[in-house]
Amino acid sequence: MSSVTLSPRGEQRLRSGHPWIYRADVIDVDAQAGEIVQVLGVGKGPPKGGHYDRPPKGGHYDRPPKGGHYDRPAKGGPHLLGYALFSDQSQIPIRMLTRGEAPADEGLIRARISAAIMMREDLGLEATAYRLVHGEADLLPSLIVDRYGDYLVVQALSQGMDRLTPVIVNHLVETLNPKGILARNDPKVRALEGLPQAVEVLHGEIPDSVVVHEGPVEYDVDLRRGQKTGLFLDQRENRDAAARYAGGRLLDCFSYHGGFALRLASQCPDTEALDVSADAVARIKANAIRNGVPHIAAREVNVFDELRRLEKAGAQYDTIVLDPPAFAKNKASVPNAVAGYKEINLRAMRLLSPGGHLITCSCSYNVNEALFGDVIHEASADSRVPMAIVEKRMQGRDHPVLVGVPETYYLKCFILRRVE
Repeated sequence: MSSVTLSPRGEQRLRSGHPWIYRADVIDVDAQAGEIVQVLGVGKGPPKGGHYDRPPKGGHYDRPPKGGHYDRPAKGGPHLLGYALFSDQSQIPIRMLTRGEAPADEGLIRARISAAIMMREDLGLEATAYRLVHGEADLLPSLIVDRYGDYLVVQALSQGMDRLTPVIVNHLVETLNPKGILARNDPKVRALEGLPQAVEVLHGEIPDSVVVHEGPVEYDVDLRRGQKTGLFLDQRENRDAAARYAGGRLLDCFSYHGGFALRLASQCPDTEALDVSADAVARIKANAIRNGVPHIAAREVNVFDELRRLEKAGAQYDTIVLDPPAFAKNKASVPNAVAGYKEINLRAMRLLSPGGHLITCSCSYNVNEALFGDVIHEASADSRVPMAIVEKRMQGRDHPVLVGVPETYYLKCFILRRVE
């Protein structure tokens, strides 16, 4: 079978529980792009009864022992660590599927897709649009499957999953019998895998729009051109949580299709939704009429500029939602992202009425919960507006977080109350 051999440092990373191995920790490749491969270690394997959770006495896993080398196996030869998807272009060439002797094949992919579907059914979600497969958290690295009523949207974000697409589609058809399956393989991350970016129908037919609901809210969704796979499905439960506190005058910033505004408008008689996209604003207005809340005032504006204008005008709101796009796409952009998060939160706090609530979010993985909490603290201190945390939340339950893989925990949502 095709194989890839890891350095001891890569092996240690794998044994720590993370499914990704970086290119720097791959020392030998005998495989083709997109294959399922054996993953081998270079040493003798752990001693009998021992573990690789610590370096040998006097040794290190980030450099070879004195006089030794990591480009050839130690006495005893290579040992099997598991099976993985292999990419010949990505900076993450290894995405683990199994550990130890457990084999990985098309049957394993089918079984894990079925397990992921069953988990969502057990959640009892009050929605017809939700995530069926969430990549690494369902032990299906780089695979996304979202359900929109009778239609499915698939994203294969690595060479390995792209190669398995026919298997995935056939199993989804056999299991769920959808009317159509769409590949939204247009994320930029596919370019890092040497894969084309494309949107194409893989099964059945895909209409120009699909009507779905999340709780009491109904949406008209464009699966081909909408953000992500059509909607931002990860905020559904945070919108429900926000509804426990919302009231009075509402300002929903970075509204996109109006998710928070539509969910909260029935208890907020004065509701404004702001977005920089003309298309998004048009959809907010259409969805507002569809849901019987035509009092939502949707405006096409730059939110940063509008928050400054509203502050100068002395505006006050009882409920404010900040749900911006990811400001930090990579580590290098974190300082600018932090500055952006701080500014919008500081402005929002000054616009908030005493006793009012701020629902503030970050979907930037590179800005973790602790850092986002620091931003909120600094915004409160600089705005001289005392805020109390009412709830800390994350992405919905259909977007689970895999323990030991922080990349799967990306959405932070704080519900705050102005306490003066």
